[in-house]
Amino acid sequence: MITLGIDIGGSSTKGALVDTATGELVSERVRIETEPFAKPKVIIEAISQISKQLGYSGIIGAGFPGLVKRNVAISAANMHKNWVGADVGQMIKNKTGHPAIILNDADAAGLAEMRFGAEEAKKYNVVMFVTIGTGIGSAIFVNGALFPNTEFGHIKIRGKDAEHRASDAVRRIEKLTWKKWGARFSEVLNTYSFLMSPELYILGGGLSQRFDLYAEYLKVDVPVVPAKLQNLAGIVGAAMAAQEGLANA
Repeated sequence: MITLGIDIGGSSTKGALVDTATGELVSERVRIETEPFAKPKVIIEAISQISKQLGYSGIIGAGFPGLVKRNVAISAANMHKNWVGADVGQMIKNKTGHPAIILNDADAAGLAEMRFGAEEAKKYNVVMFVTIGTGIGSAIFVNGALFPNTEFGHIKIRGKDAEHRASDAVRRIEKLTWKKWGARFSEVLNTYSFLMSPELYILGGGLSQRFDLYAEYLKVDVPVVPAKLQNLAGIVGAAMAAQEGLANA
């Protein structure tokens, strides 16, 4: 089934048509830039533009960078404060005329990667998918089942949220070398290991495409692999969630 998947981000909103049977994009990926902390109406308009540009009619799936329950945003750490409490699914339906299912963006990407991505994931009982971008997102799978809305990017490490120490945004702002950033990110992963005991880490988000540049600096006693779907996983997983009715309860 061809379904529109949307990946809502802090500085851009991206979307494409996805064949949910294969996980493949069957259209161009449309990207619309927005100002950081853009108000909800700006991003909802961007989603509408993507839908129109792709000539799409049908249910829409969208990954949102925050906690989501029954299509309502419960948190929005890297987004405008007006997102909190917003019924994102209803807003999209009001603007586009199409129903929508919303879920946490890392959960969406993890769902796609577990089904269509890393073969290694099938060998382990507990897998942790970690996205590295403006923030740090997380999704945990136990025997293939998602435990939604974990948001481990906000666990405190040395007095700061993990994503305020080791996101890609922090790496760029502080001009960290790959070695220094790798040491920080290793501390994050090792903290997760202590708390959750995952058997495999899959790294997604923007930095999954640059894994070769920092892999040697990751000092973790758990296997770490890059996401096979790289930065497209969020779009694919959002489309999957919409097609299969996987809204977070």
